[in-house]
Amino acid sequence: MIDRIDAKLLNLLQREGPKPVAELGERVGLSASACHRRIRAMEAAGIITGYAARIAPDTIGLGLDVFVDISLTSQSEEALTAFESAVKSFDEILECQLLSGASDYRLRVAARNVADFDRLHRHCLSRLPGVAAMHSAFALRTIKGFEGYPVQPTERR
Repeated sequence: MIDRIDAKLLNLLQREGPKPVAELGERVGLSASACHRRIRAMEAAGIITGYAARIAPDTIGLGLDVFVDISLTSQSEEALTAFESAVKSFDEILECQLLSGASDYRLRVAARNVADFDRLHRHCLSRLPGVAAMHSAFALRTIKGFEGYPVQPTERR
């Protein structure tokens, strides 16, 4: 269970990244050693799965986010597995979610510009196995980017 201190730690780590445990502990009201123990326990429990830097995509030449909804020709186990395996081989595909509803999958793709997306469409997306239809939408502007999950205590009160 996640108590209020763990929730504070998780929210801090998600929004601000790794910090010295002394600083984190001070901000949540713990000693550095108690804070370190809690973080290690959450890592061991699989609550914290890793740490990563957030990058401004336009600063590395990736100015276009594209959301692509995919419908497959079949929803058999073999078709889903083949599609999911192929998706994992393309670095430009940032995310892939299996959906309920009209489409089977939603991809988030990073591209330099529209011409680069055209290249990705022709040489990557169109070659994914079992694709029956694709519908793309370009992100015009990010209003609120992902900064982490809203962590709330799960302990009983």
